[in-house]
Amino acid sequence: MKEFYPITIAGVKRELKLCPLNEKLYIGAFVIIGDPELTEKAAEALLKKAPEYDYILSAESKGIPLAHEMARQNKDAKYVVARKSTKLYMSDVLDVEVNSITTARTQHLYIDGADAKMMCGKRVLIVDDVISTGESLKSLEALVNATGAEIVGRMAILAEGEALTATI
Repeated sequence: MKEFYPITIAGVKRELKLCPLNEKLYIGAFVIIGDPELTEKAAEALLKKAPEYDYILSAESKGIPLAHEMARQNKDAKYVVARKSTKLYMSDVLDVEVNSITTARTQHLYIDGADAKMMCGKRVLIVDDVISTGESLKSLEALVNATGAEIVGRMAILAEGEALTATI
């Protein structure tokens, strides 16, 4: 059995370590954290296809470098991160549950009430590194809907499993 899966993303070649989900199924571990070249090139490629938006929303943590780089390249003043836990600086927090394929238990995603107010009535682009089951994406969508914002697009560097054929 191979230990790595070769892949080229936006002209950048990488080898993803294969990780077992069960006895018959492996996934390539795609981690952009700590890979500025891949993050920069992927952000550039996604921005070429992105619809017009007011804010980017991503989930903590692996989507953060991509959201940051896309916002930086597009000269956005701000982007929003849905956090996995509440922070002392957050108030009037919005909360949704998420069941991700890469996490062993149910988690929550939270956004600060000030970010929710800022997003209200605005166009939001949801960004993540990988879409697998779509559960994280659904949770981000629920947060956007709770703010009264409009989802104008959903973007990821990779899709795997059921997400390859799903209409999202």
